[in-house]
Amino acid sequence: MIIDTTAVQDMNSFSGLQSLKEVYGIIWMLVPILSLVLGITLGVLVIVWLEREISAGIQQRIGPEYAGPMGILQALADGIKLIFKENLLPSRGDTRLFSIGPSIAVISILLSYSVIPFSSHLVLSDLNIGVFLWIAVSSIAPIGLLMSGYGSNNKYSFLGGLRAAAQSISYEIPLTLCVLSISLLSNSSSTVDIVEAQSKYGLWGWNLWRQPIGFLVFLISSLAECERLPFDLPEAEEELVAGYQTEYSGIKFGLFYVASYLNLLVSSLFVTVLYLGGWNISISYIFVPGLFEITKVGRVFGTTIGIFITLAKTYLFLFISITTRWTLPRLRMDQLLNLGWKFLLPISLGNLLLTTSSQLLSL
Repeated sequence: MIIDTTAVQDMNSFSGLQSLKEVYGIIWMLVPILSLVLGITLGVLVIVWLEREISAGIQQRIGPEYAGPMGILQALADGIKLIFKENLLPSRGDTRLFSIGPSIAVISILLSYSVIPFSSHLVLSDLNIGVFLWIAVSSIAPIGLLMSGYGSNNKYSFLGGLRAAAQSISYEIPLTLCVLSISLLSNSSSTVDIVEAQSKYGLWGWNLWRQPIGFLVFLISSLAECERLPFDLPEAEEELVAGYQTEYSGIKFGLFYVASYLNLLVSSLFVTVLYLGGWNISISYIFVPGLFEITKVGRVFGTTIGIFITLAKTYLFLFISITTRWTLPRLRMDQLLNLGWKFLLPISLGNLLLTTSSQLLSL
């Protein structure tokens, strides 16, 4: 039997080319994801630095100033320190739940970023149910906190986990009703469609003016979902030592803080997308990315402007959230639950009924 060596070489080169194409496809698929994760990491570092500086200004302190210029590397230094600290495990706790809890809290929030449009051509996944995917995925985070509290074998940790679950359930319902009202106004649950529906009339087309009650309810509910003061009952220092994170140390302890700031950033981005027009500038009848669609360079420039506008609106809301934390006192647990069930839930439900009625009358 005679074997054609030329044919064998051609087949080997073809199979090698196919494998290279597969590797290239996998790398090209991972590039957007890794870019998004890198951008989110930088955003969290900026938020930590802003919170330290704003709190120092409110309390008439100096704030961080030694780690890098103006102390901007302080958060990075804290993260490196936590990485090299020892991870302690409770001797009588459930080590599996104890170890998995922080990871679930972080991963569930990271998945929410996949549906956020940073510009007209910059969204990881434009789904028809984008806003409700965010609500569904973010509701997994309190399960991680509850697992952490239960696995710690500590009464303070367990109480903190139970508080986190109760708080999440209480404020997710008004939050969902507000998002449903926005979906009715925009005739879509896609985050990109919601932003484009607000682009027709510039500043006056924002859902902030059409849904002022929903905006206030969404603002309060998102702060409660992020467990920020005055709603940080799951980790109340005066009552529960440190809540669900009492027994944690090292990088696992740091993951809870990363999850907190990730949640704050994603809530601010959704406020921008749902109520503040997303990447659109506030000039009537001008769709900013549409001005730069002629060339590829213009498209990149338009996308960059859209990202800048989105982040500017996001960090404006972050400034409000950070200022609120260092201004208002903490609520009691009964006050927190009464606010959610007795006030925000009826108001958000009434807002949804009014929105539905107006949409039916406009047909």
